[in-house]
Amino acid sequence: MKASQLGLLLNEDDPYSVAVGEAYARRRGIPSAQVVAVRLPVRPTLEVAEFEALQARIEQAFGAAGEDVQALAMAWVQPYAVGCQSLTAAVTLGLDAQLCRNTCGRPRVSPYFNHPTHRPWSDLRLRPSMLIAAPTEQGAQALIERGAASDGQLGRRGPPWVHAWFVSTSDRARSVRAPLYPPPVRLSAVGVEVHVAQAEEAPDAERVVLYQTGAARLEGLDRLQFVPGALADHLTSFGGRLEGASGQSSALAWIDAGATASYGTVSEPCNHPQKFPHPQILLLHYLQGATALEAYWKSVAWPQQGVFVGDPLAAPFARD
Repeated sequence: MKASQLGLLLNEDDPYSVAVGEAYARRRGIPSAQVVAVRLPVRPTLEVAEFEALQARIEQAFGAAGEDVQALAMAWVQPYAVGCQSLTAAVTLGLDAQLCRNTCGRPRVSPYFNHPTHRPWSDLRLRPSMLIAAPTEQGAQALIERGAASDGQLGRRGPPWVHAWFVSTSDRARSVRAPLYPPPVRLSAVGVEVHVAQAEEAPDAERVVLYQTGAARLEGLDRLQFVPGALADHLTSFGGRLEGASGQSSALAWIDAGATASYGTVSEPCNHPQKFPHPQILLLHYLQGATALEAYWKSVAWPQQGVFVGDPLAAPFARD
């Protein structure tokens, strides 16, 4: 996916959003016709009527005339939810009226899950979306630079190897993805070494391109040296509550530590692995050249409660 295929939304009522959205448009060369201003309350959750007004604005901007716009970026931290549903899922898949009756239930499978398309709007009539979110405006500017610096830099002969870490903890409920982890292996064709480990805190690790674990609170992230374009997430109930009010680490802890994209759920999902990024599918699509937005979205079968954050266009394994 390219900048010419990305629509960018910024919130005129949020100084962070205006500054970060404008910076992202400049850095990535987003066409001005694809940068759309909206007006939203700056709070964690939108009411249904507020969300419907946002959807109407998106349709107005990127309806029939926006056929080439395949995905959306939203340059803000809040709002990140509509009731119990994540904003990125609601914008992409529409509101799920049944979800809030039982957030531990089994929603419908995303049509985009593990799909080969590079044109989701043209082929599936959905636009995967991501928040360009960081704890501070300065952190967002650094995120943007990491994303841009990553493009096409890995998987070539010459650069040092990078490392993908898949970690289990003593928290068995949050380590349910362990059976889905790939085996430890050196992928010589792309210069990636896969590690599978048991650890309560992050180990000392250099040149990390992917890190997944299960934990309510993240410890030792300063020991991880992320490369530009790195993906990282943790399976826990409220990693998508980006204001950090849940008592659990949010996805923004990964961004603050140097990752370029992450994922977390905004309401109690229970520990269905389908509601979180599938380790092997995430790694596979990223190594095949997908952007962070594409790889993350394609790795989650039930994304209705999950918010995607980071630089949507980061693509360290992409080839022209």
